[in-house]
Amino acid sequence: MPPYDLVERTRLFALRVAAFCRSIPGTDEAREAARQLRRAATSARANYRAARRGRSRAEFEAKLGIVFEVADECVDWLEYFRDSGIKTDADLILESRELAMIFAKARKTARASTNRMTKVPNSQPADRRPEKKLAAARR
Repeated sequence: MPPYDLVERTRLFALRVAAFCRSIPGTDEAREAARQLRRAATSARANYRAARRGRSRAEFEAKLGIVFEVADECVDWLEYFRDSGIKTDADLILESRELAMIFAKARKTARASTNRMTKVPNSQPADRRPEKKLAAARR
């Protein structure tokens, strides 16, 4: 069973993809696709770590969007390897699909939470509330 901690899970996924790519045949087609897959897997790992350290809510959401995109790209490349008959790893495809679904839902939840926060009165810092701006403008 994969770990619940997504930092660890994305790290292990990137390592499994690297091992998968090392076992790919030496054809130009396979090597080129393997490089793309490896870049996408390590990008998912790195961008998820960056999202957790985001300086703002907007940056967090943007990074989650990138993580979802590259996780979905991993699914595509792994399915390409399977469908082209180059190599397949059913567990790795399943893990990439699960990660893509997790990050899609995380992005959706983050956006909904942000939208909900902007609709709640007094959810913004005092210096950014509309009534404060109006009062300052009247002076």
